[in-house]
Amino acid sequence: MATELTPSDGLLLVDVQNDFCPGGALAVADGDAVVPVLNDWIAAAVHGGALVFASRDWHPADHLSFAEQGGPWPPHCVQDTPGAAFHPDLELPDGAAVVSKAEQPDREAYSAFDSGELGEKLQAAGIRRLWVGGLATDYCVKASVLDAVQLPELEVHVITAGIRAVDVAAGDGDAALQAMQAAGAILEHAEPA
Repeated sequence: MATELTPSDGLLLVDVQNDFCPGGALAVADGDAVVPVLNDWIAAAVHGGALVFASRDWHPADHLSFAEQGGPWPPHCVQDTPGAAFHPDLELPDGAAVVSKAEQPDREAYSAFDSGELGEKLQAAGIRRLWVGGLATDYCVKASVLDAVQLPELEVHVITAGIRAVDVAAGDGDAALQAMQAAGAILEHAEPA
């Protein structure tokens, strides 16, 4: 069954950035496969008058998550580099709200809601349903969804065809899906209308 989006819907695209796609500094297997799926949801959002939000890692070069600083990851999504840019095939509409995160060198931020700004925007716009897709299932998507379900009167849907996992340990992606569902998110298998 196809899903129609309306002005009370929001679409959150999590970190669909070059460094998380094949060839990038912290590539997620098949990460670019989310792009056509999310483009269909973007088109449905634009058609239905729903708001589109795009989060991005926007790290300083000395971010604490980088291996050189003792963190777990190689440098990635460094501010104003090609790796930090959104995937070139992602069809972000004019007016999409870009939410930058992890901008401070000494602070991690996996969730798009970390600054509080996104939650305020959703509430101010009267968003009742939030559709979430992007990268990666077991990190920034999961953290964003777990924060979103805490917002009052917001129904959160995870676009299962529009996410991919890092799977540092086998099964991390599946465990993330179970955690999101257990927290109250709806795992959405339908396509947009």
